[in-house]
Amino acid sequence: MASLPTTTPPPPTPTFLLLSYPAPRVLLITMNRPKDLNCMNTTAQWEMDAVWKWLDAEPNLSVAIITGTGRAFSAGADLKEWNSSMDTGADPNSRMGNAPAFTPLSRRLGKKPVIAAVNGLTMGGGTEFIVNCDLVVAAEEAYFGLPEVKRGISPIGGALPRLIRTIGLQRASEFALTGRNVTAQEALAWGLVNKVVPKGELIKEAVEYATAIAVNSPDAIICTRAGIRQGWETAAVEEAVGITMDREFAELQKGENILEGLKAFSEKRAPVWKASRL
Repeated sequence: MASLPTTTPPPPTPTFLLLSYPAPRVLLITMNRPKDLNCMNTTAQWEMDAVWKWLDAEPNLSVAIITGTGRAFSAGADLKEWNSSMDTGADPNSRMGNAPAFTPLSRRLGKKPVIAAVNGLTMGGGTEFIVNCDLVVAAEEAYFGLPEVKRGISPIGGALPRLIRTIGLQRASEFALTGRNVTAQEALAWGLVNKVVPKGELIKEAVEYATAIAVNSPDAIICTRAGIRQGWETAAVEEAVGITMDREFAELQKGENILEGLKAFSEKRAPVWKASRL
């Protein structure tokens, strides 16, 4: 297990999440509320929001992995707390679904890639998380669902338009409107999952993906991900290219890593990257 060099500011100290460093420049985030299937109450959502912001600001990290303890990845929002927040005398803006941090990963744009290591049951907001992750590795017994329609609510945390772009209108409609569960193998066939592995190999596989990313230029990782995300979020291809060139690529060209990468190639040696300035 690697350690994180001294940082400023220091990492958050959450209670719902466990933070560890399984490889250089890799953060492993473990949701740790197994008795409640790693569902997220308001406190947990604020914790996760803080961790994502810290990840993007931390120069010694390039990629994160998120997983869960126990038999669930995450059952999504804490519906018991949500029910309590629906008190008819309460301000509607104070309800759980309206909280500023309600969608800490499912609508995250961010700078750095996140890999989901899906260890088991993944429902509602948990499924919305993985829809917005950059890569997804799933255990063989994992399964996914958007059962919100069965509970009188809607998966409004960003998954619906993103599902259309990933798996198409008809599959997204089947998934979200029926509320049925989808197996890991079916999600793989749909293109929602990159790889399905035995549960005992899940974290190892996710760390291998993360390491394959983290050995690259920190600037280039951020810029390349931004280009992919603009292509996903922005309708016009050329507009997406232009945005990335004007923002991330313009900053990349001002940094030391582009010079190091080209020099190392010419000198036939491994590059020595600096922390990203993007």
